[in-house]
Amino acid sequence: MPILNEAYKYCEKIITNNSQTFYNAFSLLPKKDRNAVWAVYSFCRTSDDIVDEGMNPQKELKKFQLEFEQFLHGRYDEKNLMWVALHDVFNKYTMDVEAFRGLLKGQSMDLVKNRYETAGELIQYCYYVASTVGLILLPILAPNEKIKLRDGAISLGIAMQLTNILRDVGDDLKRNRIYIPQEMMRYYSVTEEQLFSGKLNNNFIQLWEDIASEAEKHYKKTIETLDLYPTESRLPVKGALYLYHEILSTIRTNNYSVFNQKHYVSDEWKRVILSNI
Repeated sequence: MPILNEAYKYCEKIITNNSQTFYNAFSLLPKKDRNAVWAVYSFCRTSDDIVDEGMNPQKELKKFQLEFEQFLHGRYDEKNLMWVALHDVFNKYTMDVEAFRGLLKGQSMDLVKNRYETAGELIQYCYYVASTVGLILLPILAPNEKIKLRDGAISLGIAMQLTNILRDVGDDLKRNRIYIPQEMMRYYSVTEEQLFSGKLNNNFIQLWEDIASEAEKHYKKTIETLDLYPTESRLPVKGALYLYHEILSTIRTNNYSVFNQKHYVSDEWKRVILSNI
């Protein structure tokens, strides 16, 4: 079907334009599964862009949530290539509808909350905006091991989202968002004024490393489950994990300069990592 091929190419373009890390890792999948991941990423990216860039994000996100519920009943805009691709995915795989709904709930949290008091609140946020993505992908990557891999998928989402938060401190401040828990800031004597001024000192580094250790704990938990993935998806998941984990090392190498710089793993180093896993 020409329209379906066009739809998957559209979704692939979205991921190549927005996340070379995920694209490099999941390009290792067989074509059918790879296309499904592209479609899921397109859905996630669309909802994320509504929240971050929408002119009226609350109204637009509610509209998108309604469109998803209509999609579940077979009603969608057939000119929208994302829905076309996702419809094919739902026909081929037994997808976790509640994980999609959870993701959209997580996106809505960013519209009403821009500070987190406790580490527990932050982990809950990470679950909704990131662990749900892992749960969405499980029917594609490991359809026969979804139950056994659930906890590992949740941990990987938490680890990756904490990594995002540690990388994107400066970008989030521009949107008046501080994901670093307030209780942790008080413990390490780091103030909001310090964050907004971009002042880097040992207190902030210790705070950053405390959150990084939590991320690394969740990466380790996921690593313990990797052998449960089918052979064809084990390497892509492992690749995504190690590429994302490397962001933390990159930030350390660049002296924790997260206020005015966004850190990426170089293409050359990505190739080295993927060739050694």
